[in-house]
Amino acid sequence: MTSSELETPPLDTARRLAEGGDLDAAARILDELVADPDGPDRAQAAVGLAVVLEQLGDVEAARAAARTALATGHPEYAAQAACHLAQGFEREGRDDQARAAWQAVLGVGTAAYTPLAHLALARLAAGQENLEEAEKELWAAVEAGVAAGDERIGAHAAQRLAELMLEHGEPGAAAEVLLDALDFAPEDEVPALRVQLGIAHLELACAEFAESVEGGADPRTTALAIELLARTLPLRGRDEDAVRVWSYGLEHADETLAAEVRLRHGRGA
Repeated sequence: MTSSELETPPLDTARRLAEGGDLDAAARILDELVADPDGPDRAQAAVGLAVVLEQLGDVEAARAAARTALATGHPEYAAQAACHLAQGFEREGRDDQARAAWQAVLGVGTAAYTPLAHLALARLAAGQENLEEAEKELWAAVEAGVAAGDERIGAHAAQRLAELMLEHGEPGAAAEVLLDALDFAPEDEVPALRVQLGIAHLELACAEFAESVEGGADPRTTALAIELLARTLPLRGRDEDAVRVWSYGLEHADETLAAEVRLRHGRGA
């Protein structure tokens, strides 16, 4: 070994070996660092060892190394280790273990990783149709992202929250979330948020048109509401619903209303 190689910190040597494909040699160095309970680099080495061992295919040993890093409580490397564990469990479909690992990320309390953990917990909750829990975690992800100065992940969480609300018939709440997100979102995220806001407004419009039809207004107003509803629904991919709305108006017992609807329907032919 040259003098410069002798002076190279073991972590850097292990990193260089791993990047060069010598994973076994890297693992040996990292394992020695992890074995020292008082070593200053123990937490970082344990995370690195977890990654290298996983690449070598030794998943359980990798998880043991990650748990060692997590146990150090290091604000950076313990959080990384918990993320490593959580992502591995998710890939295997072990949702309960993944949820516990993401909760461990929150327990470490490192601001940079907190939004990611809330997003993941929301994803797991949505996968189990626990919509209330998913919404709660997405709200937390928005707040944590903004608090950590990561407006991009906050905007992403807001967009996912709005999607969830739209999927479950809450367009008004979705619009409020999106309007709030526009106040802090990075400039390149704004167009997507505005499109989603437009979709929320379309859903709100459909609801208002339907209320008007059901409200028993005069024939002219009801016919206009039927037309607007029938022409807006296809924009949301609801062609069959639009057909039913037209049929309702065209076949209505009130001949004056039906005649108004026929005029409006024919106008678009």
